[in-house]
Amino acid sequence: MELRQLRYLVALADEQSFTRAAEREHIAQPALSQQIQKLEQELGLPLVERTTRRVSITDAGNLLVARARRILTELESARQELDRVRGIQTGHVAVGAMNTMGPVDITLVLARYHELHPRVELTVREDNSDALAEMLRVDVLDLAFLSVTERVESHGLALQQILLEELVVVLPSNHPLADREQIRMVDLAQEEFISYREGARLRELLVGAADEAGFTPRIFLESNESRRIRRLVGRGLGVAILPRSHAIGVGTNDPIAVVPLIEPALSRDITLAWRSGRRLPPAVSEFLTLAREAFPPEGLARWQRPPSTEASPRA
Repeated sequence: MELRQLRYLVALADEQSFTRAAEREHIAQPALSQQIQKLEQELGLPLVERTTRRVSITDAGNLLVARARRILTELESARQELDRVRGIQTGHVAVGAMNTMGPVDITLVLARYHELHPRVELTVREDNSDALAEMLRVDVLDLAFLSVTERVESHGLALQQILLEELVVVLPSNHPLADREQIRMVDLAQEEFISYREGARLRELLVGAADEAGFTPRIFLESNESRRIRRLVGRGLGVAILPRSHAIGVGTNDPIAVVPLIEPALSRDITLAWRSGRRLPPAVSEFLTLAREAFPPEGLARWQRPPSTEASPRA
């Protein structure tokens, strides 16, 4: 079993294509296929199922891929640690981010990191929180900005919350409830909702709150773009539950009203996560340090619910 074979197998698992995996590893496709076959012959188990249309990894292959990721990650860590005496000069940091980041602008830390370490490769991958957490567990990602669900919290991740943000009701400005100081979830039982798509943490919070209030929300339209949701609400196509920072987005002139939600009050977090127990390579450790400095929790407290004596904001 050779390290290059493990690297090729991981690439194949990620790309689901011999052609794309070969391009990623900068070798000819027949050569990659030959090395995978040699690995299968050595192990006496099929690692890949091949059809005319797609490639899939077998159960045995997935077990080896998980181990291979960790072996390759540890090897890269060892190489980077040997470079520590010369400073962080090379390496790779893979960062995950959920689609709705609100006031957390990760481009700030990405730009600062690149300025300090221009030879370190940076990649960013967007997905829902559960998918990001799973990628952390198998070392596809080094760090991720995600929202902590029950599934995320339970399995093998170190977590540092950097933001807790109130969710609010967004309605057309001429809606009968638009002048309320507060809205209960049950007050929205007859409404049509514009919601984030299935799998999004914010969709999960909406459905859970409606269930607690005794109804199933009627989802009329779906989008993972907060600005689009806000505009659809402004055109009278439904109501929405959004993070406060997205609801009052800078520069918007959408004809909407933003009202605090109660019974239940909802909030979403943005949390920095990495695999618990993993010895972080120097390049990753440095990124984690910069991220903690860039996003102190106290610096984002302004996105919490304002005092009840204040008027509800209007967009």
